[in-house]
Amino acid sequence: MTLTIVTACSSGGGFVSVDQKFGLDKTASGFHLVREGDTLYSIAWRYGLDYRELANANSISSPHIIYPGQSIDIDYTSAEASRAPVTTVRNPSKPRVPVVVPAPAKPKNDHLSPKAVPNGPVSEWQWPSDGKIIGQFSTKKPVNKGIDLTGSMGESILAAAAGTVVYAGTGLRGYGNLVIIRHNEKFLSAYAHASRITVSEGQEVKAGGKIAEKGSTGTDKVKLHFEIRENGKPVNPLKYLPKRKGGG
Repeated sequence: MTLTIVTACSSGGGFVSVDQKFGLDKTASGFHLVREGDTLYSIAWRYGLDYRELANANSISSPHIIYPGQSIDIDYTSAEASRAPVTTVRNPSKPRVPVVVPAPAKPKNDHLSPKAVPNGPVSEWQWPSDGKIIGQFSTKKPVNKGIDLTGSMGESILAAAAGTVVYAGTGLRGYGNLVIIRHNEKFLSAYAHASRITVSEGQEVKAGGKIAEKGSTGTDKVKLHFEIRENGKPVNPLKYLPKRKGGG
């Protein structure tokens, strides 16, 4: 699956990032306690981490099964992040604020098979929907970690490239109904504020395949918030998407 989540926009008073609306999301303890609906990818996304480093630091091997009640170290060292993953889940022994970890419940992501993740480049990106850009990518305040596109309620949202759905839910504040797709080892994309999600976690999707419908969940107007992250870090989607006629 830091950290900050940025996606939202407010009407009337201009753009308001989720950073400003909710503040920092990082826990004081340095751990994230897994809740029902979490996936490793959604946790990495929440805290702005590379999912591979997060998995390595917590000794979680593919297919990255996690459990409600499990304690995930989100404040790991670079040495921990670079080591080879093993099959067991460790209990962090570093001197930090203790976290009570309930007995493991049913594993999350147990439906995902340990398929090989493509490590080549994304062959071709495409626009996830039509619509005018109303929010540009920005690293300056107000921060926006993606772009925002207008649209009508129920309009189709399409996968920007082929990949596997690694998150489909409502667990990340400010995103509403959210889909995250893993395209290869480096690239993930996200599609927020959907009125309805039409895919499930573990499902493989083709570029241009329908994954959701536009809506206003987690925001105040119908729109699509779209992000691309490379190695866990937000990048400007316009550097990857094909140029539109007329530049709109």
